[in-house]
Amino acid sequence: MSQLIHHSKLMVYRFSIGTSRNGRFLSTGPDKSSGPNDFAKTDKVEEAETVELPPPPTEKLLVLGGNGFVGSHICKEALNRGLTVASLSRSGKSSIQESWANSVIWHQGNLFSTDSWKDALKGVTSIISCVGGFGSNSEMYKINGTANINAIRAASEEGVKRFVYISAADFGVVNYLLKGYYEGKRAAETELLTRYPYGGVILRPGFIHGTRHVGSMKLPLSVIGSPLEMVLQHAKALTQVPLVGPLLTPPVSVNAVAKVAVRAATDPVFPPGIVDVYGILRYSQQR
Repeated sequence: MSQLIHHSKLMVYRFSIGTSRNGRFLSTGPDKSSGPNDFAKTDKVEEAETVELPPPPTEKLLVLGGNGFVGSHICKEALNRGLTVASLSRSGKSSIQESWANSVIWHQGNLFSTDSWKDALKGVTSIISCVGGFGSNSEMYKINGTANINAIRAASEEGVKRFVYISAADFGVVNYLLKGYYEGKRAAETELLTRYPYGGVILRPGFIHGTRHVGSMKLPLSVIGSPLEMVLQHAKALTQVPLVGPLLTPPVSVNAVAKVAVRAATDPVFPPGIVDVYGILRYSQQR
C-alpha cells in the first residue's frame, strides 16, 4: 500500500514539472524509468543560446556635438548597430563627406538656448554628449559645464531614459592649468548623477587617438596614440605616483570610446556611474 501511494505522488510531481516548463502535458502514463537516474534526465533543462538582437526600430539616439571628432565616430557606430541617429550642434550638418553621414538627422541649435533645440528631443530615448572645448577659464566652464548641465536638465524634463557624458580623466597638475575645463566637467558630472542616478553614465577617457578630420586633411593620431596605449595600459600602478603619475594614463582609441558610449546609451543593464580609462578599454573588448 505504501509503495502505491509513493508511486502516485511521483506521477503527480512529474506532471507538475511538465506543465510548469512549457504549459503542455508531457506524460500521463506511469513512470517507465528502469534506472535510478532516469528521472533526473527527464527533468534536465537545456541551456538556451544567447542571440544578440538588433535594437528595436523605435530606439533613437541624439548625439550632442555629433559633427566633431568623437561625435562623428559615435554617430557611425550607432548607425552600424541599426539605431536611428540624430545630431545636434551649433553648425548643424557635418562636413564629413562619407556615406554614413547622409543617414544622420542633423539639427542646428545652441545648448544655451533651449528653445533653439527642444524639437530635437522629440522621440529621443537616449543622449550622448560630446560637448566640450577650451579657452579662458570662464569660457571652459561655460562650454564644458553649463552647456551640458542645460542639456541634462532638458533631457530629464523631456523623459529621455539614458544619458551618457563624455568627460575626461584626471591628469594631476594639468587639472590646475585647465581649471575651468575640469571644474566644468565635474559640475556636469554631478548634475548627471543627480538627475540620472539609474540611467546616467560618465566616460572618462584620457588622450583619445584615431583619425581626426581637419578640413580636407586627415590626421592619423593613432600613429602616436596606439603604441602608447599598448604600453601604458599595463602600467596602471605608475598612475599612483604623485604629480606625474596621472600623466601616464593610457590613451584610448576613438573607436573604443564610441563603442562603449553607444552600448552605455542603449543597454539598460549597463551599470550607471563613472567609467575610467581602464573600464573603457575593458568594455570595448567585450562583444
